[in-house]
Order: sequence, then structure tokens, then C-alpha cells
Amino acid sequence: MNIPHFLFWLEASPFGAFTRGLGVWSYGIINLVHILGIVMLFGSILLLDLRLLGVWRSIPLSALSRPTVTLAMTGFFIAVASGIPMLAVKAGDYSDNPFLLIKFPAIALALLNVWLVHRSEAWRAHRERALVPHERRRLALGASLSLAFWLTAITSGRMIGYW
Repeated sequence: MNIPHFLFWLEASPFGAFTRGLGVWSYGIINLVHILGIVMLFGSILLLDLRLLGVWRSIPLSALSRPTVTLAMTGFFIAVASGIPMLAVKAGDYSDNPFLLIKFPAIALALLNVWLVHRSEAWRAHRERALVPHERRRLALGASLSLAFWLTAITSGRMIGYW
């Protein structure tokens, strides 16, 4: 199933009809929840990535990583849980929207980057010891990619409504 067919299917699905039938305020409330999820996600990612890039070196990375990762995961799941019904309301209208075709691959690349960073020896070591220069550079590269991918996803997501 290609993307335009999936979008038309989603809009015509019982879930799409249910979401459209929730009432006049429902889309705005779902959108607000989506924005709050994005704020939780990107706000925590921004703090962690800036630390990985060398800002706030006086704060131990191990002290910052646990709460920011937890908050980012929570924000991501809130954004997904609210984004799907937002999309379902009028998914067919987005079938030729280029920003939708940028947003989802950017999210996929961001998630792949998270997976690769978290599997790295540098990430595993940061809780137990000070990192050596090549490990700091590896995590800084991951942080740079993270910021690029998430900012691309957020910007293209915002632009979907203006296409």
C-alpha cells in the first residue's frame, strides 16, 4: 500500500470517522496535546544534545541523561498518540503534501540515530566513567544529527498546515 492510498484509507476508516465526530473542539484539544508532546520531546532532547555538544560541562552527563531520555520518550509517545488522530481527520488532504513526506522520514532517521547512540560504547560508558575525547566526539556527532533530524521533523510538521 503506497502512502496516498494509506492516507485515504485512514481518513475513511472507522477511526477517522470517530475522530471527526468527536465535536468542534476535539481537533484543537488533540492538537494542543500534540504540541505538548512535542515540547516534552524536543525540550528534553535539546537539553541533552546541547550537553553532548559541550554546553554545561559542569553538569555530569549521567545526571542529565536519565531524566531527559525518560521525558523525551514520554513526549514522543504523547506526540504519536495525538498525531495519529490529527492525521486521520483529513488524511486524504495530505496525500500530495511534500512536508508530510519530509516529516516521517526525518522522524525515522531521528529514531535510528537514537538507537545507534544508545547502542554505542560511549553511551554505555557515560554512566560509569568520564568519557575519552573520541567518545565525546562520537556522542557530539549523534547530538548534531539528532538536532538536525528533530528540527527537520518539527519544521516540516508545522509546514504541513500551510501547504
